[in-house]
Amino acid sequence: MFRKFFFVYIIVLFLCGCQSFRYPATEVQKQNAYLHSRATEMASALAVSEASSKQLKKLTNLSALQSRGFVADYGLPKVLPNAHTVGDVLDEASYAVADAAFDRSQKKPDAWDIADGAIDAGIAIAGLLGGVWGIKAAGFLRVARQNSNALREVVLGNEVFKKTNAENADAFKSAHSYQSQPTKRIVADMKL
Repeated sequence: MFRKFFFVYIIVLFLCGCQSFRYPATEVQKQNAYLHSRATEMASALAVSEASSKQLKKLTNLSALQSRGFVADYGLPKVLPNAHTVGDVLDEASYAVADAAFDRSQKKPDAWDIADGAIDAGIAIAGLLGGVWGIKAAGFLRVARQNSNALREVVLGNEVFKKTNAENADAFKSAHSYQSQPTKRIVADMKL
């Protein structure tokens, strides 16, 4: 039974992708990867044409080669940025794309995103298995998602309350002091 479940999970992961484990590349990240690739290609070509040191030529050549891997990983953007010349690549718009891509790259899935992804994967697996068991499992997981969203709203609401009512923080903490250790751990993990 475990092998069958594992095989189904791998199929679902293959079909649905790994967006639940890391965010997929956005359009601006794809544009940035493309611009980086063009910049490194041009730097490599300039290093050769300007009679640079052998070491600089090798470094820029390696950088251009590595950059192709980033474009292959992220994928091409729907609209290729204007990057035909060195002037195009060095345009102020390229710097704006780089800044926006950096800001987006800093955003990582949090505990909520991972939980939602796991629940979605479970619903997909239950749908593949079908039958009465699959329907019951999917229903259970939908309720789990609703409960997870409700808990998220409560935790976020509590955090807003504590920040806006600092004078009541001690009373708030006292009211929650009787929570069990597992509950305290779950809430602490969700606040991160």
